Amino acid sequence: MPDFEIRKLSDALGAEIVGLDPAATVDDATAEALRRAWRDHIVLLFRAPGLTQEQQLRFAQAFGEIGRRPRPKGERPEDAATVDDAMMLISNIRVDGKPIGSLPDGEMYFHHDTIFKEVPNLGTMLYAIEVPGRGGNTRFANHYHAWDALPERIRERVSGRTAHHVYDYVVYNSRKGKGDRAATVDGWTHPVAITHPASGRRALYVDRLMTMRIDGLPEAESDAILDEMFDTAEREDFVYEHVWTPGDLLVWDNLCSSHARTDFPPEERRLLRRCQIAGRAAPAA
Repeated sequence: MPDFEIRKLSDALGAEIVGLDPAATVDDATAEALRRAWRDHIVLLFRAPGLTQEQQLRFAQAFGEIGRRPRPKGERPEDAATVDDAMMLISNIRVDGKPIGSLPDGEMYFHHDTIFKEVPNLGTMLYAIEVPGRGGNTRFANHYHAWDALPERIRERVSGRTAHHVYDYVVYNSRKGKGDRAATVDGWTHPVAITHPASGRRALYVDRLMTMRIDGLPEAESDAILDEMFDTAEREDFVYEHVWTPGDLLVWDNLCSSHARTDFPPEERRLLRRCQIAGRAAPAA
C-alpha cells in the first residue's frame, strides 16, 4: 500500500496527495503508486513549500523521463546561469524591462502542451513560487469525459480522422486567432481521438488554442465540429479550477486533459517553474 493519502479535488478530475514530500527521494514502489494515482486522477496536487528546482526535477522523474525544451536555448528568456535547461519560468516579472520567463500576461485558452509536436510531452509539472492576489488560476478539462459526451453523429463523422495543431511563440496562433499561419514555428497532425497508453481509454485530442482544422473536412464543417468539441470539453462539470498558493506543485497528464489560465492583474507578480514529462511515442488512435 502507498504511504500517502489520495483526496479527490473534484468530481471532474484531480486529487491531492497527502503525506508525501516531493523534496524527498522517491523509491520505486512509491513511484509506481504515484503513476497509478496519476493515471486514475489525471491531475495531482502536492504541497511543497521551498521546493528547489533540483528537487522538482528529481521528483518529476518518478513520472517519467524529463522532457526537453522545444524553444532553442538562445531564444529563452531565463537566466541560463540559474535556471536549468529543462525548466521554463512562467512569469510576468520583468527585469530592466525584459521578461525573465514566458507566457507572462492575461488568460490563455484551453490547450494541450506540445500537441503541435510529433511526440508531445506526456505531462507537465508546475510549481508556484509567487502568485497574484486574485486570478491566474489554472483550469483543467477532462478529455475522457469530453469524448464520451460527444453526440454519436460527431464521433462517427471524425472516426479515423486527424486534426492539425499549430503554435506560434510570438502570437497565440489558432484557426480564429491572430497571426500568419504560414509563420508558425511548429505544427503536427494527430488523431482527433486517441487511446491513452496507460489507461487504454479514449480521449478527445483537440483544443481551442492550438487545433487549426480537422483534416479532410470542408472548412465550415471542420470549424463547426471543432466548436462543438471545444464547448463539450470545457463544460463546467468536466473542469477543475485550481487556485494557486505558493508551494503548490501540480503534475497533469497532457494526453487526456487540456488546461487554461484565467486572467489576473498585470501589476501583480506571478512566478511559476515548469518542467515536463517526455512522451515515448506519437499518440495513437
